[in-house]
Amino acid sequence: MSVRGLKQAAAESVGGLPRQFWWLWTSTLVNRLGAFVATFLALYLTAERGFSASYAGLVGALYGLGGVLSSLGAGVLTDRLGRRPTMLAAQVATAASVASLSLVTHPVAIAAVAGLVGMASNASRPAVQAMMADIVAPEDRVRAFSLNYWAINLGFAVSSTSAGLIAQYSYHLLFLGEAAMVLVTAVVVFAKLPESRPEAPPAPAHSADGREAAAVSMATVVRDKRFMAVVALNLLLATLIQQAFVSLPISMGEHGLTSTDFGTVIALNGVLIVALQLPLTRFIEHRDPARLLIVSALLTGYGFGLNAFAGSAAFYAVAVAVWTVGEMINSPTQMGLVVRLSPAHGRGRYQGMYTLSWSVASLSAPLLGGTVIDRFGSDTLWAASAVVGTLTAAGYGLLLRSLRDAGPDEPVAAADPAAEPGTAPVA
Repeated sequence: MSVRGLKQAAAESVGGLPRQFWWLWTSTLVNRLGAFVATFLALYLTAERGFSASYAGLVGALYGLGGVLSSLGAGVLTDRLGRRPTMLAAQVATAASVASLSLVTHPVAIAAVAGLVGMASNASRPAVQAMMADIVAPEDRVRAFSLNYWAINLGFAVSSTSAGLIAQYSYHLLFLGEAAMVLVTAVVVFAKLPESRPEAPPAPAHSADGREAAAVSMATVVRDKRFMAVVALNLLLATLIQQAFVSLPISMGEHGLTSTDFGTVIALNGVLIVALQLPLTRFIEHRDPARLLIVSALLTGYGFGLNAFAGSAAFYAVAVAVWTVGEMINSPTQMGLVVRLSPAHGRGRYQGMYTLSWSVASLSAPLLGGTVIDRFGSDTLWAASAVVGTLTAAGYGLLLRSLRDAGPDEPVAAADPAAEPGTAPVA
């Protein structure tokens, strides 16, 4: 490709987005650049503190449980207090709890603080996603979510590498480094990001078709069958993706492969996302979301299914490449669908419920994967992954066909008091 072509591709990937988005993007990147603790928590507890693997697993589960508990509460706060206050509170709490985790020594205290870290670090996600939906035009949201996803993975790739080097000198420096980076994120949010929360409609409000629009509560979200179907389908895919960090190293170990082999293979996931996410988004941005989500589910399920035939690091790497492409297609496309189904004044609650699906997957995937491997073997787990991917693809097909067929008497986001101008149909 010529230099002119590269400039044009770059302009199409990043051009036309508001300045506020780029400050939000910067805060995400800075935050992820300092995300050291979650990656190295188990190693810190076993190698540095001398605790058992089972205790490290318990602490990891409490960290995940903290994320589960904060997802819904943070979603409510995002709508009630606003996006900016919720992000700032979560970031300050994260910095304080991470710094405290490096200082406590009693096993009970470590477990309790780890749970608080999980709660605080997860609490900003609904607010970030809601603000992104507020400030980006509907036709640019898939691209914006893709850029944010790219920043998350770029930050993770850099932080994982640098954290390993820092940990050789001091784990305390690792924890304090994350606390400092999170505080920098809070400074960016405080200085550069004004509140974006849409004003709630005065009661009684009416939608564009003249019907009264109900206020949004968590009960509203739970009763939204289409949105909850999206949450359930994402839970299935998220559970599969989490197996890459839980069951995949176990499966590779059964074939005599080393931890170095696993590190090399799983690094391919981040490399592909950083290298291909932006050009891939340009390719999929204006294509049928229904087909994209179906393809992404099949690629994810069959990518993990390929592990049943793997016996070498090279074959495992091929499998990682397949499901990574599915992940890259799914993430921005599904986030666009989540926003499309969310009423503007209830985005925080909807994003909180969506975040909950990832938190539950992080908590349940280790238990599910380990149990299946112990009882039936890793090949059974990978074969079941292909089945789950197929069922998820079928679920996306049925769901999005119902959205496409929704008529004027059955709007996609019935709770939305006023449709956003320029909003395109789901499919």
